[in-house]
Amino acid sequence: MTNTPSPVPAPPFGRTLCAMITPFTEAGALDLDGAQRLADRLVSRGCDGLVLNGTTGESPTTSDAEKAALVRAVREAVGDRASVVTGVGTPDTRHTIELTLQAEQAGADGALVVTPYYSRPPQDAVEAHFREVADASGLPLMLYDIPGRTGTRIEPETLIRLAEHPRVVAVKDCSYDVLGTQKVLSRTDLAYYAGCDEHILALYAVGAAGCVSTVANVIPHHVRSLYDDFDAGDTAGAARRQLQAVPLIEAMMSAGLPGTVTAKALLSALDLPSGPVRPPLRPAGREATDGLLAAYGELATYEERTADGRQPA
Repeated sequence: MTNTPSPVPAPPFGRTLCAMITPFTEAGALDLDGAQRLADRLVSRGCDGLVLNGTTGESPTTSDAEKAALVRAVREAVGDRASVVTGVGTPDTRHTIELTLQAEQAGADGALVVTPYYSRPPQDAVEAHFREVADASGLPLMLYDIPGRTGTRIEPETLIRLAEHPRVVAVKDCSYDVLGTQKVLSRTDLAYYAGCDEHILALYAVGAAGCVSTVANVIPHHVRSLYDDFDAGDTAGAARRQLQAVPLIEAMMSAGLPGTVTAKALLSALDLPSGPVRPPLRPAGREATDGLLAAYGELATYEERTADGRQPA
């Protein structure tokens, strides 16, 4: 008797998710028209999910009302063509619950909940925080593990226990602990999303659901095509795409400037919706922007050769 493998469940929020920037006007106000145009472009070019109001979306400097308005505007722009997940995480459990309920009312499909930061709670308190948020609404949660910013891990054993909750469905992984990630993947049904662009292919190869990508703000088609290649069995082609993106990933994420700053600088240079960053962030200088454009241009040339059916050099 032949055992038929069980079908792999569809990722809860899609596969190619963009950690979308929040466009502002030149005066620093929320630019909802620009957000709608950017969201439509991202979805039209390959993203099947958008993550709003995260770090890349400058959540520390946007108000609760602005966060809700952004969700409503993007929901209107993309309809049911893509999932809309929104950041609700704060260091305060009560405030996080309020933002989760607000996100549900605004039309979000899910909530991104970061580990409470600065206060550095122990693991039993971290677990209780996530459970309280999960119990408070009907939204599925994507837990965000980024100890480099929060100061506190979501330990693998904590994630394994939290996976038992029906509304804890996914993890955005910026832990830089590939062994820990594989441990959770092997023992739960949690959908893992690579939150670090250099790990997009590596985590997918061991069972991740996809990514929440900052570089997808400017190269959504490239990220989507990487996954398409891998799913089609062209693992060498997927690897080429990952490696070809390294100079841009490095320029955007590892050159000393926050991804929000570099993404907005590049979008602005490409005449796409972006606007300024809000203080305390400061805009990228000319030298940094030129470097970003050079890395983007190299990747665009690669895309053109690939689209023409020619093998990349």
